Order: sequence, then C-alpha cells, then structure tokens
Amino acid sequence: MKKILVLVLVFAMVSIAMLDAQKIKMKSGSLDFLKGQTNLLVKYDYSNMAVGKFTDEAEYIAQKKAEYNKKEAGKGDKWAEAWIADRSAKYEPKFEELFNEYCSKKGLTCSQTTADAEYQMVVHTLFTEPGFNVGVMRQNAYIDVEISFTKIADSEEAAVMSVDNCPGTGAMGYDFDTSFRIGECYAKLGKSLAGLVLKVL
Repeated sequence: MKKILVLVLVFAMVSIAMLDAQKIKMKSGSLDFLKGQTNLLVKYDYSNMAVGKFTDEAEYIAQKKAEYNKKEAGKGDKWAEAWIADRSAKYEPKFEELFNEYCSKKGLTCSQTTADAEYQMVVHTLFTEPGFNVGVMRQNAYIDVEISFTKIADSEEAAVMSVDNCPGTGAMGYDFDTSFRIGECYAKLGKSLAGLVLKVL
C-alpha cells in the first residue's frame, strides 16, 4: 500500500512539474498591434511536425498504423484517419473555444472563417508528445508550437512567439484517450495565449 502511495505521489509531482514547465517566448515583434482589433483569422499548420521519438510524423503514423492493423485488420487504417481528423474535429475547436472564452470579454475573437479580419494568426505545431495513461503509469501529452501574426493586406509580420511544453491532461487523471489529452494541450494553448493578449487589450 505504501509503495502505491509513493508511486501516486511521484506521478503527481511529475504532472505538476510538467504543468509548470510551459515556456512562452516572444521571438519578434509585440502584441500591441492587437489593440483595437475585434477579430483574427486563424489558420493551423502541422507541416514538418515531429511526434514522440519520431522526427517525421509520417513515420509515426506508419508504425502505429501497422501495429494496429496487425492486431485487427483495418483498425490501423481507422486510427490513421482519426489521427488527422481529430485536428479539425477536436484540437482546433478547443483552442478557439478557450481563446475566445477569455478574449471575447475584451471584444476580440478568432475564427477560421472570418472575412473582415485585418490580421492572421498561424498556429504551427512543431512537436506533439501524445503521452499515455495506463492507470498505474502515465505521461502527460504536450505540444511545442510557433504562433505567428501577419497583416493580411501585405503579409507584413507583426509578431512571432514560441510555446514549448504546453501540457494536456484531464481532471483527476481520467484522460485515457490520446485525442482527449492532445485536445487539452490546445485548450491550454488557447487559454495561455489569451492571457498574454488580454494584457495588451
């Protein structure tokens, strides 16, 4: 019983450390241009993304697909489709939901369909750690992202920032589903970015 309690405490401490490890860095420009803006056009980029121990996402997908298909015919194909589909179905809506929840209080929202935005925000995911949760052991998911802002009229770059180790975990550790964990990374990203934006609005 004592060993189990020790393990639980260790993993809890690791989870807390992960939550505190998020690093946001302004690489160029500033967010002052957002003053007076009411909406942003948001786009997502997953090109050249590394996943876990794989520097190439395609290699990760190929291996996982083969593993699942070996266990059950067609299971890997369905998994590969879901891996891509989850971006527009779960991750991107999570980011926008949290960003808009906080920033809308100051009159700013982001959308993939807005037609009258002056600036575009590109969320480029550079790395994804899917994490895992098998009950007695777990690793939080996290993402590394670069966010760039450009003026739509002339593509002039207004600001670029990096967000490293943005974590995703469910309440009370009930995050056994990979897409849920990663979705929480994007929710955290949206909330963290909103916190910075609110400082200049």
